Amino acid sequence: MTCRVQHQTVFNHRWRVVAHLPAMSRDDRFAGAACPDAMPNAKTTVALMTIALATLGASVPAFAQKMLASFPTLTTDAALHAAQAALAQCQKQGYTVAVAVTDRAGQPLALLRDNLAGPHTSLTAINKAYTAASFRTDTSELAATTQAGKPSSGIRQLPQVVAVGGGLMVRAKGSLVGAIAVSGAPNGDADEACAKAGIAAINDAIELE
Repeated sequence: MTCRVQHQTVFNHRWRVVAHLPAMSRDDRFAGAACPDAMPNAKTTVALMTIALATLGASVPAFAQKMLASFPTLTTDAALHAAQAALAQCQKQGYTVAVAVTDRAGQPLALLRDNLAGPHTSLTAINKAYTAASFRTDTSELAATTQAGKPSSGIRQLPQVVAVGGGLMVRAKGSLVGAIAVSGAPNGDADEACAKAGIAAINDAIELE
């Protein structure tokens, strides 16, 4: 009887060769003692399979990478408190405005509008805050850098972008956590002054979080 000893290649889940095991034909399986080389030694087989499993296990951590991100962002309570303070500051100055506060992604968390403020002020305040959060830049600065003829002027054509003073980033411990914006005061500087009052009202609390 002719002994035919073939080899079976074992791959891990990344298709890397981790072991070569003897494989037998149907006739070889009945050869038994006549073809000892065709019969895999039990100890050898166990050792090879152990190596294969160990190699497979070593690759698992590559799929155990972190899948969720955690980052600081304003809460609704903080946003409302800031909006109330900004609105109160403008009302003291005799301005009828709208105030919007967003999270770090530019999504609205709080919106307050004086009942006498123009109907356009609500959406303008939201978009100012969105612009500040999205570009990580206060809108007064963006207004200066996106004027006609400047390289960044095209930014003004993007949806929801309002490059007018009055929108400010809100930061805590050096990280962006949201934005606040005011619309309806006589000019961008006045809007910004009220927005700063809103940030001041929550600044100590969010720095201590």
